[in-house]
Amino acid sequence: MSGKEHNDHGAWADLLHGFIDGELDAANATRFEAHLATCPECAGEMENALMVKRLSAREGVKWQAPDAVHARVQAALTLEQAMTRRATAATIQTESPWRRVWRFVREWSFVPSLAVLAASLMLVLNVPQQGQTIEDQLLASHVRSMLADHLTDVLTSDQHTVKPWFNGKIDFSPPVVDLTSQGFPLVGGRVDYLDGRVVAALIYRRHGHVINLFIWPGASGAHGNAEKDGYNFVEWHADGLVFWAVSDVAAPDLSAFRDDFTRATNP
Repeated sequence: MSGKEHNDHGAWADLLHGFIDGELDAANATRFEAHLATCPECAGEMENALMVKRLSAREGVKWQAPDAVHARVQAALTLEQAMTRRATAATIQTESPWRRVWRFVREWSFVPSLAVLAASLMLVLNVPQQGQTIEDQLLASHVRSMLADHLTDVLTSDQHTVKPWFNGKIDFSPPVVDLTSQGFPLVGGRVDYLDGRVVAALIYRRHGHVINLFIWPGASGAHGNAEKDGYNFVEWHADGLVFWAVSDVAAPDLSAFRDDFTRATNP
């Protein structure tokens, strides 16, 4: 790839999703096809994007909230907005300038309640469907974290920041280590919902690929490996916790990640 093509590679990345969705005009589509034939990086990104698109269309990855939930959410929003409007209309004529400032702050305090409402709705959306295996749920959460741009709640490679962030959010303390020297840099962490409970998720990378490591309390068991739809899974148990790593990296890389994580947390 020439220097100019390298500098302009971001423009090719912008065209990629338009090409996949059939949104490019004929000239740009032809230009992108020609570039794709000579660029392994874009070809790899294309393969990953097509796989995610296929998985997201499958039943069980993207859930729709029941009509009753939509109705309750809409009713709550309508009621709170109506109450705010009535209170504003009754007081605005007699307010001092300072009271107007306080009213503005009070009205904007409605935003956190929207955040709580959205979080509650996400729990409803993520309720596992009957008949789904744990691998199905793990894969759905892994893909959803990338589709919804919600890979992390706390974005940092500092393990001493990520570990205490979980305090008060889950009912256990997950081990957190940075494996940069082993080729698996820590990206951050988040909370997720799997198999009927809130779990910890640690995010690592391997040569640009995402590894989601899900952790929750559970009984001891043997190590396990699995593969589904081009994604690899590794399961292990330690110190009363269950660990599941999910990624599209090669199976040997994911097994190496498990071994490096285990050595780092049980020296």
